[in-house]
Amino acid sequence: MNLSFFDQFMSPSLLGIPLILISTLFPTLLFPSPNNQWISNRLSTLQLWFLHMTTKQLLTPLNKKGHKWALIFTSLMTFLLTINLLGLLPYTFTPTTQLSMNMALAFPLWLATLLTGLRNQPSASLGHLLPEGTPTPLIPALILIETTSLLIRPLALGVRLTANLTAGHLLIQLISTATTALLPLMPAVSMLTTSILLLLTLLEVAVAMIQAYVFVLLLTLYLQENI
Repeated sequence: MNLSFFDQFMSPSLLGIPLILISTLFPTLLFPSPNNQWISNRLSTLQLWFLHMTTKQLLTPLNKKGHKWALIFTSLMTFLLTINLLGLLPYTFTPTTQLSMNMALAFPLWLATLLTGLRNQPSASLGHLLPEGTPTPLIPALILIETTSLLIRPLALGVRLTANLTAGHLLIQLISTATTALLPLMPAVSMLTTSILLLLTLLEVAVAMIQAYVFVLLLTLYLQENI
């Protein structure tokens, strides 16, 4: 029974063909395509307002050089937010619960920010490895510590997103299983667990949005250090 709780995190397949690519690209079909009309419908207006606010919020700590990353960060934010929210629907698969996918998003973008800093300002980028005013005996140890913390950044990005979404999905499944099991035995307790399940679902909606925002925000902060 314990293993069945983790079946929801298995990549779906049909006739041996993995369907994770379809589940990843499907959310893009839900967004309305832009047109040349001056007055559009309310959904398009809401979408443009959301993209404007997201871009403004993400690019606030960056200077003019970092604004060329606006399309990448806004697209990534919309992509993660849509997948996380759709993954809360019943009988759906959440690709962002896979560590391999999150690492595939985190590592190239982190490496791009690092290489940008090494190309444009190598002295300042390498200077982050040694804080100013460090005593001479502590220099080797601090360089080693700062290098380690720099290299584990993409791992922290991927693990944070995976762990938060996986824990939320497991809690929802555990409480829903308990609710179903207690319904014929103790209806009053079952109603109580149902209310807890609804509150947990609202919490997971907030977590899905916050984790998508935190993932992209940390990438912008990494970029800020290198431009």
